[in-house]
Amino acid sequence: MVDGVRDETTARATDRSPAWPSLPVAAWQPTRDTLHLWTQIVGKVRLANTSLVNHWWNTTLYVTDRGLSTSLIPYRDGRGFSIEFDFSSHLLRFSVTDGTEQAIPLESRSVSVFYADVMSTLDDLGLTTRIWPMPVEIPGAVIPFPEDVEHATYDGEHAHRFWNVLLRLDRVFREFRARFVGKASPVHFFWGGFDLAVTRFSGRPAPRYPRAAPNCGPQVMEEAYSHEVSSAGYWPFSDGEGIVYSYAYPDPRASVSGRCARPARRTTKISASSFCPTSTFARHPTPMRSSWSSSRRPTKPRPSPPTGIGQASNAEPPVRRPTAARA
Repeated sequence: MVDGVRDETTARATDRSPAWPSLPVAAWQPTRDTLHLWTQIVGKVRLANTSLVNHWWNTTLYVTDRGLSTSLIPYRDGRGFSIEFDFSSHLLRFSVTDGTEQAIPLESRSVSVFYADVMSTLDDLGLTTRIWPMPVEIPGAVIPFPEDVEHATYDGEHAHRFWNVLLRLDRVFREFRARFVGKASPVHFFWGGFDLAVTRFSGRPAPRYPRAAPNCGPQVMEEAYSHEVSSAGYWPFSDGEGIVYSYAYPDPRASVSGRCARPARRTTKISASSFCPTSTFARHPTPMRSSWSSSRRPTKPRPSPPTGIGQASNAEPPVRRPTAARA
């Protein structure tokens, strides 16, 4: 089917989409920062129980009809389980393949209490898992999960709106992914950087990635960017209502042809980046159609946003890959 026909079909479907949820960063930042750390705890549980898949794809979360899920995690005794953030009923759901289920309420509580509840629930289910209890990819974050009483806010309405934004963009990114016949990642949520992303690959090796993420060994980013990539995603930081971004590694401008060719010599330039505020979609009469167009034709570059909880970044795009340095 030609692109023009598919575009028209997509447009007809998305014109009936509900209005884009309003989610100003300033309004929900306390909930966002707490939820960021909660997702890291759950994501590290998946990391500790799964085998490495290229670019750490074995560690991510996925958008579901209720929220964000680990998907099925194998356990060493032959059972499997999943953990899901349910942003409609505001529960953290544990489901085991033997039929056992438990849930923890999602409500305002410290990271310390949440961490203890997750670990004790896993113990009760016979799924004991030990993780490295340090936040990653957050500049300046040095408080271990068991000691963090600073981040303790959960606003259910804001969490629900966040999930609704993810639902809409998951749909856009899936369509974007479907038009590429080469290697492409799933549409997945990286708990390290707290962003929803999809990535296309050229198939060629990339230069060694020159910098590390906070609290991550260099091998983490080297695995994430072992091959040439072009990524698009949504990141609920910066001003306004967050950004939809696109970037490439290595910088395609290093190639005379403009394509993602490997530079003749090692480069320390990270990427070519574009950022589009999600408020653009909120004002658009058909927001899903607008976001689809943006993922295809990124806006001109904007100043780079901050990369973590209350921290500023340099001029590079945010780091968004979970760590496997220590589980």
